[in-house]
Amino acid sequence: MQTKTKRFKKSPRTFRAVTGLSIEKFNQLYKELVPLYEKSELKRLRKLKRQRKIGGGRKKELLLEDQLMMLLMYYRLYISQEFLGILFSLHNCNVSRQINYLHPLLAKIFKIPTRKIQLREVELTEDKLLEFFVDATEQQIQRPKKSQKLYYSGKKKKHTLKNQIVVDRKGKIYSVTKSTNGKKHDKKLFDETKLYSTKQVELTGDLGYHGISQMNLPHKKPKGKELTKEQKQFNKMLSSRRIKVEHSFGKMKIYQILSQRFRNPLSKHSIIFKNIAGLHNLMFT
Repeated sequence: MQTKTKRFKKSPRTFRAVTGLSIEKFNQLYKELVPLYEKSELKRLRKLKRQRKIGGGRKKELLLEDQLMMLLMYYRLYISQEFLGILFSLHNCNVSRQINYLHPLLAKIFKIPTRKIQLREVELTEDKLLEFFVDATEQQIQRPKKSQKLYYSGKKKKHTLKNQIVVDRKGKIYSVTKSTNGKKHDKKLFDETKLYSTKQVELTGDLGYHGISQMNLPHKKPKGKELTKEQKQFNKMLSSRRIKVEHSFGKMKIYQILSQRFRNPLSKHSIIFKNIAGLHNLMFT
C-alpha cells in the first residue's frame, strides 16, 4: 500500500507547498528522526506502570514517515485536525495524539538554545568578531480567560505571545526565547534571557532595545529636533544589515501556525516556535 507521503513526493513543488521542505530536506529530517522515535517508543513500551505486555495495546495507525508528513502539514497549513484526519484516514483524537508525540522529538533534533549562543569550532576560528542580529515578534492568541491584561499588546492592540530570536549574517537562527506575554517590552525580554556567548559577539538591534549598552542601535530622533545627515546614514546602513532578522521571521511565518491566530494551548507555543526555527535553519541555511 502506497503511503500518503510517497504520493505527495511525486510532485516536488506540491510537496514543498504543503510541508515547507524540499523532498531532500524532508528525507534528511526523517533519517534523523527514526532513531529518536525508536528510542522513545522503546521507553514508552517498557514503562514500569505499563499493564500490557509489549505488543499489546493501541497500535500506531500511520508509519513514521506519514506521521512526520502530517505534522509538517499541520505546521505549514494550520488546517483543522479534523481535516487532517480525513486526509490521513484517522480520527481527530489520534491526529492530536501523534502530533503531540512528535513535537519534543523534533526539538531534540534541532537543539536551539533559549539563552547561550552555541558556536561551532569552525565559526570560532573563521571570524575574530561575529555579528548577530536580535529582534522579537508577536503572534495573536485567543483572548485568555485569565490575565487578559498581561497578554494584551499595546503595539498590536491584540492579545499576543512574544518570542525573541538571534540570527547571524546569513539568517541562521542561533537562539530562540521561550514564549512570553505580549505586554513585555523587548528590552525587558532581552534582559531576562541574559543572552551571552562563549566568544566576543557584536549584537545589533532596533530601537525596541534602546538603553542596552552592549548592542549596536540606530540613533533615536531627539524630541523637537532632527537627526544629522551622518546619523541618518548610519541608521540606513544598520537597517540594511539587520534586515536579515526580518527575512528570517518572514520565512518562519510561511508556516501558518505562526502567522495565524494561535489556537493551540499556550503551553505548546514555545516548542512549536522552536521547531519552526529549526525547520527554517534546515531549509534555508
